[in-house]
Amino acid sequence: MSASRGVTHATSVYERIRADILGGRLLPGRRLAIKAMMESYEIGQTPLREALNRLAADGLVSAEDQRGFTVPGISVDELMELTRTRCWLEERALRESMAAATPAWEEAVLLAGHRLSRTPRGPDDPNWEARHRDFHRTLVGHCGSRWLIGFCDQLTDRHQRYRKLAAIRAFPMRDVEAEHRAIQDAVLARDADGAVALLTAHYTATARIILEDESIFPKRD
Repeated sequence: MSASRGVTHATSVYERIRADILGGRLLPGRRLAIKAMMESYEIGQTPLREALNRLAADGLVSAEDQRGFTVPGISVDELMELTRTRCWLEERALRESMAAATPAWEEAVLLAGHRLSRTPRGPDDPNWEARHRDFHRTLVGHCGSRWLIGFCDQLTDRHQRYRKLAAIRAFPMRDVEAEHRAIQDAVLARDADGAVALLTAHYTATARIILEDESIFPKRD
Protein backbone atom coordinates (compact mmCIF):
# COMPACT_ATOMS: atom_id res chain seq x y z
CA MET A 1 0.00 0.00 0.00
CA SER A 2 1.41 3.42 -0.94
CA ALA A 3 1.91 6.06 1.76
CA SER A 4 -0.73 8.33 0.21
CA ARG A 5 -3.26 5.49 0.04
CA GLY A 6 -2.57 4.66 3.70
CA VAL A 7 -3.23 8.25 4.69
CA THR A 8 -6.45 8.24 2.67
CA HIS A 9 -7.64 5.05 4.39
CA ALA A 10 -6.76 6.42 7.84
CA THR A 11 -8.63 9.64 7.08
CA SER A 12 -11.68 7.76 5.83
CA VAL A 13 -11.93 5.47 8.86
CA TYR A 14 -11.27 8.45 11.15
CA GLU A 15 -14.30 10.21 9.69
CA ARG A 16 -16.47 7.09 9.94
CA ILE A 17 -15.57 6.32 13.55
CA ARG A 18 -15.92 9.98 14.48
CA ALA A 19 -19.41 10.05 12.96
CA ASP A 20 -20.36 6.89 14.86
CA ILE A 21 -19.14 8.36 18.17
CA LEU A 22 -20.83 11.71 17.67
CA GLY A 23 -23.98 10.01 16.43
CA GLY A 24 -24.21 7.82 19.53
CA ARG A 25 -23.76 4.56 17.62
CA LEU A 26 -20.56 3.86 19.54
CA LEU A 27 -21.77 4.32 23.10
CA PRO A 28 -19.84 5.91 25.98
CA GLY A 29 -17.56 3.45 27.74
CA ARG A 30 -17.43 1.01 24.84
CA ARG A 31 -14.09 -0.72 24.37
CA LEU A 32 -12.82 -0.34 20.81
CA ALA A 33 -11.19 -3.73 20.26
CA ILE A 34 -8.77 -3.52 17.35
CA LYS A 35 -9.68 -6.88 15.78
CA ALA A 36 -13.41 -6.23 15.94
CA MET A 37 -12.96 -2.68 14.61
CA MET A 38 -10.85 -3.98 11.70
CA GLU A 39 -13.69 -6.30 10.73
CA SER A 40 -16.45 -3.78 11.30
CA TYR A 41 -14.79 -0.97 9.33
CA GLU A 42 -13.03 -3.26 6.85
CA ILE A 43 -9.71 -1.58 7.43
CA GLY A 44 -6.15 -2.67 8.17
CA GLN A 45 -4.55 -2.40 11.59
CA THR A 46 -2.12 0.41 10.76
CA PRO A 47 -4.63 2.95 9.35
CA LEU A 48 -7.10 1.99 12.10
CA ARG A 49 -4.57 2.73 14.84
CA GLU A 50 -3.66 6.00 13.12
CA ALA A 51 -7.32 7.00 13.07
CA LEU A 52 -7.85 6.03 16.72
CA ASN A 53 -4.76 7.94 17.83
CA ARG A 54 -6.01 10.99 15.95
CA LEU A 55 -9.42 10.66 17.62
CA ALA A 56 -7.67 10.35 20.98
CA ALA A 57 -5.83 13.61 20.27
CA ASP A 58 -9.23 15.21 19.56
CA GLY A 59 -10.59 13.92 22.87
CA LEU A 60 -13.20 11.69 21.22
CA VAL A 61 -11.42 8.44 22.13
CA SER A 62 -9.59 7.49 25.32
CA ALA A 63 -6.24 5.69 24.94
CA GLU A 64 -5.03 3.75 27.97
CA ASP A 65 -1.67 1.98 28.31
CA GLN A 66 -2.03 -1.78 27.95
CA ARG A 67 -5.82 -1.46 27.71
CA GLY A 68 -6.27 -0.06 24.22
CA PHE A 69 -8.95 2.40 23.16
CA THR A 70 -12.40 3.18 24.54
CA VAL A 71 -15.17 5.69 23.88
CA PRO A 72 -14.96 8.24 26.73
CA GLY A 73 -17.63 7.97 29.40
CA ILE A 74 -20.14 10.67 30.22
CA SER A 75 -20.99 12.44 33.46
CA VAL A 76 -23.25 15.14 34.83
CA ASP A 77 -20.25 17.24 35.82
CA GLU A 78 -18.72 17.06 32.34
CA LEU A 79 -21.98 17.98 30.63
CA MET A 80 -22.45 20.99 32.90
CA GLU A 81 -18.86 22.10 32.34
CA LEU A 82 -19.12 21.63 28.57
CA THR A 83 -22.34 23.63 28.41
CA ARG A 84 -21.00 26.42 30.58
CA THR A 85 -17.74 26.67 28.64
CA ARG A 86 -19.47 26.50 25.29
CA CYS A 87 -21.74 29.37 26.32
CA TRP A 88 -18.76 31.44 27.41
CA LEU A 89 -16.76 30.89 24.21
CA GLU A 90 -19.64 31.23 21.79
CA GLU A 91 -20.79 34.42 23.52
CA ARG A 92 -17.39 35.98 22.78
CA ALA A 93 -17.31 34.57 19.25
CA LEU A 94 -20.85 35.75 18.49
CA ARG A 95 -20.23 39.24 19.87
CA GLU A 96 -17.04 39.55 17.82
CA SER A 97 -18.82 38.28 14.71
CA MET A 98 -21.61 40.80 15.16
CA ALA A 99 -19.18 43.64 15.86
CA ALA A 100 -17.43 42.86 12.56
CA ALA A 101 -20.68 42.19 10.68
CA THR A 102 -20.68 42.58 6.91
CA PRO A 103 -23.53 42.17 4.42
CA ALA A 104 -21.90 38.95 3.20
CA TRP A 105 -21.81 37.45 6.70
CA GLU A 106 -25.39 38.48 7.42
CA GLU A 107 -26.46 36.87 4.14
CA ALA A 108 -24.58 33.71 5.18
CA VAL A 109 -26.43 33.65 8.51
CA LEU A 110 -29.75 34.13 6.73
CA LEU A 111 -28.95 31.40 4.20
CA ALA A 112 -27.78 28.93 6.88
CA GLY A 113 -30.95 29.56 8.87
CA HIS A 114 -33.13 29.17 5.78
CA ARG A 115 -31.47 25.89 4.80
CA LEU A 116 -31.86 24.56 8.33
CA SER A 117 -35.54 25.51 8.49
CA ARG A 118 -36.20 23.81 5.13
CA THR A 119 -34.54 20.54 6.17
CA PRO A 120 -36.90 18.00 7.76
CA ARG A 121 -35.87 17.27 11.33
CA GLY A 122 -35.75 13.76 12.74
CA PRO A 123 -34.15 12.28 15.85
CA ASP A 124 -31.31 10.78 13.78
CA ASP A 125 -31.22 12.71 10.50
CA PRO A 126 -27.68 13.36 9.19
CA ASN A 127 -28.88 16.06 6.76
CA TRP A 128 -30.51 18.05 9.55
CA GLU A 129 -27.46 17.56 11.75
CA ALA A 130 -25.19 18.95 9.03
CA ARG A 131 -27.44 22.01 8.53
CA HIS A 132 -27.72 22.49 12.27
CA ARG A 133 -23.96 22.46 12.73
CA ASP A 134 -23.49 24.82 9.79
CA PHE A 135 -26.00 27.32 11.23
CA HIS A 136 -24.31 27.49 14.62
CA ARG A 137 -20.83 27.64 13.10
CA THR A 138 -21.86 30.46 10.76
CA LEU A 139 -23.03 32.50 13.75
CA VAL A 140 -19.56 32.47 15.31
CA GLY A 141 -17.50 32.08 12.15
CA HIS A 142 -16.95 35.79 11.53
CA CYS A 143 -15.22 36.41 14.87
CA GLY A 144 -11.78 36.78 13.28
CA SER A 145 -10.06 34.10 15.38
CA ARG A 146 -9.29 30.66 13.99
CA TRP A 147 -8.33 29.54 17.50
CA LEU A 148 -11.66 30.58 18.95
CA ILE A 149 -13.56 28.91 16.11
CA GLY A 150 -11.50 25.76 16.61
CA PHE A 151 -12.26 25.65 20.33
CA CYS A 152 -15.96 26.15 19.58
CA ASP A 153 -15.83 23.25 17.10
CA GLN A 154 -14.22 20.97 19.70
CA LEU A 155 -16.86 21.79 22.28
CA THR A 156 -19.59 21.24 19.69
CA ASP A 157 -18.25 17.73 19.08
CA ARG A 158 -18.14 16.86 22.76
CA HIS A 159 -21.57 18.34 23.39
CA GLN A 160 -23.06 16.51 20.40
CA ARG A 161 -22.30 13.13 21.98
CA TYR A 162 -24.61 14.00 24.86
CA ARG A 163 -27.24 15.62 22.65
CA LYS A 164 -27.51 12.58 20.38
CA LEU A 165 -28.03 10.27 23.34
CA ALA A 166 -31.12 12.32 24.26
CA ALA A 167 -32.26 13.00 20.69
CA ILE A 168 -35.30 10.75 20.69
CA ARG A 169 -36.64 12.15 23.96
CA ALA A 170 -35.82 15.75 23.06
CA PHE A 171 -37.24 15.60 19.54
CA PRO A 172 -40.95 16.03 20.37
CA MET A 173 -40.42 18.32 23.35
CA ARG A 174 -39.12 21.53 21.78
CA ASP A 175 -39.80 23.95 18.99
CA VAL A 176 -36.14 24.11 18.03
CA GLU A 177 -36.95 25.83 14.74
CA ALA A 178 -38.48 28.76 16.66
CA GLU A 179 -35.40 28.93 18.90
CA HIS A 180 -33.07 29.09 15.90
CA ARG A 181 -35.26 31.68 14.18
CA ALA A 182 -35.25 33.89 17.28
CA ILE A 183 -31.45 33.73 17.50
CA GLN A 184 -31.12 34.55 13.81
CA ASP A 185 -33.55 37.46 14.06
CA ALA A 186 -31.66 38.96 17.01
CA VAL A 187 -28.36 38.64 15.15
CA LEU A 188 -29.71 40.30 12.02
CA ALA A 189 -31.26 43.06 14.16
CA ARG A 190 -27.76 43.72 15.61
CA ASP A 191 -29.09 42.97 19.11
CA ALA A 192 -25.95 41.38 20.57
CA ASP A 193 -27.25 41.08 24.14
CA GLY A 194 -30.50 39.52 22.94
CA ALA A 195 -28.72 37.11 20.59
CA VAL A 196 -26.33 35.97 23.32
CA ALA A 197 -29.19 35.49 25.81
CA LEU A 198 -31.15 33.41 23.30
CA LEU A 199 -28.12 31.31 22.34
CA THR A 200 -27.30 30.65 25.99
CA ALA A 201 -30.92 29.69 26.72
CA HIS A 202 -30.86 27.36 23.69
CA TYR A 203 -27.81 25.45 24.94
CA THR A 204 -29.00 25.46 28.54
CA ALA A 205 -32.36 23.97 27.53
CA THR A 206 -30.56 21.17 25.70
CA ALA A 207 -28.44 20.40 28.75
CA ARG A 208 -31.50 20.38 31.01
CA ILE A 209 -33.30 17.86 28.80
CA ILE A 210 -30.25 15.59 28.74
CA LEU A 211 -29.83 15.82 32.51
CA GLU A 212 -33.48 14.90 33.03
CA ASP A 213 -33.26 11.83 30.79
CA GLU A 214 -33.14 8.86 33.16
CA SER A 215 -31.98 6.55 30.39
CA ILE A 216 -28.74 8.55 30.34
CA PHE A 217 -28.44 9.63 33.97
CA PRO A 218 -30.53 7.32 36.17
CA LYS A 219 -31.99 8.97 39.27
CA ARG A 220 -30.53 7.88 42.57
CA ASP A 221 -32.69 7.27 45.61
